[in-house]
Order: sequence, then structure tokens, then C-alpha cells
Amino acid sequence: MGGSDSAGRLVRPFTLTGGRTRPSRADFTLITTVTAVDPQPQTAGRPQPEHLRILRLCERPVAVAELAARLDLPVSVVVIMLCDLLEAGRITAHPPHPVTRTTPDLDLLQKVREGLGRL
Repeated sequence: MGGSDSAGRLVRPFTLTGGRTRPSRADFTLITTVTAVDPQPQTAGRPQPEHLRILRLCERPVAVAELAARLDLPVSVVVIMLCDLLEAGRITAHPPHPVTRTTPDLDLLQKVREGLGRL
């Protein structure tokens, strides 16, 4: 791991959220996909380094759970920071697509069965 990652872990999670313990929105689940609108820092204001790391990691769509793992932070802390970025217009959030199938996909079930049989 790089030096910046080690230094980042010295910051307590509550300082990253400004002491907030709950997200301001309910847009995020573990599998919500997040994408940066513009991963480059804006000239107006001075975003926190953690927000900039999130934006860099979200250059391509990434799930909230994966983002938390990459940042090595609790999901609850990441969600609060994502709320900040969403409200600032810096990211987009896409909920998972609902499954509309009412009958099981027999081909998929057969592949799972074969895969389990090879274990």
C-alpha cells in the first residue's frame, strides 16, 4: 500500500463526515453504482482529500460496497461522503435494476448446478 493510504487511516471516520452519523439521503445501497460527473477537482472550494479519492475511484462506475473496500472505510462513512458529492453534483448514483423475471432461468440454474458439481 502507498504512503498516502497509510496516512489516510490515521484520520478517524467521524472527522471525515464532520461528526455526522447518518446520511442526508437514502439513495445508496451496497450495490448502488456510483460514477463521477467530473473526476478532476473543481477550482471553486477546497474539497477534502477523501472526496477527491472517491472521485478518482469513480471515474468508471463502481458499486458502493467496492468503493468502501477500496477506501478501507466503513460503508456508513462512505455513504455520508457520497451524499455530499451527490448533493454537490459531482457524482451520479444508479440504483440496481430490479429483476422482473417471474420464472427461473433454467440455463443459468443448470450452469450453477454444473459449477457446484465441479467443486
